[in-house]
Amino acid sequence: MGNVIRSVKYVIGIDEVGRGPLAGPVAVGVMASALPARKLSRLFRSVKDSKKLSAQKREEWFARIREETRRGVLIYHVSFVSSRVIDRHGISYALKKAMKMSLMKLACDPKMCRVLLDGGLVAPEEYVSQKTIIKGDEKEILIALASIAAKVLRDRKMTGYGKQYPQYLFPQHKGYGTKEHMERIKQHGISPIHRKSFLKRVDPVVDFGIARSARQKRVMPKFTIGVDLR
Repeated sequence: MGNVIRSVKYVIGIDEVGRGPLAGPVAVGVMASALPARKLSRLFRSVKDSKKLSAQKREEWFARIREETRRGVLIYHVSFVSSRVIDRHGISYALKKAMKMSLMKLACDPKMCRVLLDGGLVAPEEYVSQKTIIKGDEKEILIALASIAAKVLRDRKMTGYGKQYPQYLFPQHKGYGTKEHMERIKQHGISPIHRKSFLKRVDPVVDFGIARSARQKRVMPKFTIGVDLR
C-alpha cells in the first residue's frame, strides 16, 4: 500500500500534543517524506507550529497534508494513549508508547531514516540518526506538520468526547485546565477520561467521584487513525 515507506533515506518529523491537559489522551504525530527540504519548503510555505494557528487554519493545513499524502509526498500517523495509561504509568511512558506506535505504523527501516523531534522528545534507540530540536515545530517543516496533524485529530477526538460527556464542555477547552473546566469538575465530579494524577497536583480537594453519566457503560468514540482519516 501507499502508506508503507520504500527503502530510501528520508526524514521523519515528530511532535506531541496533549501533554498538559487534565482530561483526554496524549497524541504523538509522525510525518515522513523523501522529498528534499527545499521542495517541501515550497509546498508548505508559511506553515507554522499548530499552537500559533487558529482552529480553521489548522484544518486547512490538515486538508493540504491529506492531499499531499494521497499524492505520495507525505506519510503520517497519529497515535493516542489514554488517560488511564497516563495515570497508571505517567506521561513520559505514554509519550514513548504513542511515539513507538506511530513509528511502527510507518514500516520504516530505522537505519534508513533521519528523525527530527520537538522539545524533549527522544525516539527509540534503534533510530540512530535523530535530533531533538528546541522549538523544533517553529524550525522544521515536518515537525510543524506532525504537530498540526496531532492537534487536529486530538481536537476532533475531544469534540467526540463532548457528545458523550456534555457537562464538561470538552469541545471548548479540549481538556485543558481552564477556569470553566475546573468549575465543571467541581460540579459534576470527574469522567472516565480525566487524568486523576494531574488533577491531584492542580487541586487536591477535587471530588474524585465519577459523574452520574459516566457511571453508565463506557462507549468510546470511534476514530480511524492514519492517512485515510477524513
